[in-house]
Amino acid sequence: MKLNNDNRFDIDLEYGQIFEQKIADIFQNSKIEVKTERDKWNSTGNIVIEFESRGHPSGIAVTQSDFWFHNLALKGELIMTLVFPVAVLKRYIKKHKPRVVRGGDDNTSKLYLINLADLVTIIE
Repeated sequence: MKLNNDNRFDIDLEYGQIFEQKIADIFQNSKIEVKTERDKWNSTGNIVIEFESRGHPSGIAVTQSDFWFHNLALKGELIMTLVFPVAVLKRYIKKHKPRVVRGGDDNTSKLYLINLADLVTIIE
């Protein structure tokens, strides 16, 4: 990669445009799964990813999507959206074996409990 020694942004612009196209491709050419998590993530620093419900595989275990969008809402307002290629998220889960907790309606779902700080610092 060629680096500038001045204030021109042509090289950064080219790099940015490559990833802008990747994002456009997600919305135009990929299957996506969207999940929204309310409030609790803000106080715990954790998110949950469902993999079983009522004794049957669900969520990440059965998705046929290419990308997993994980919305984080607080008091009804969208604060941020995490976007993972499903293959990367599954690889993270397999490698790091997050703790399993119960939740959902009547606690009938099994969920991976994932610390947000750990997620963004050790994802590989």
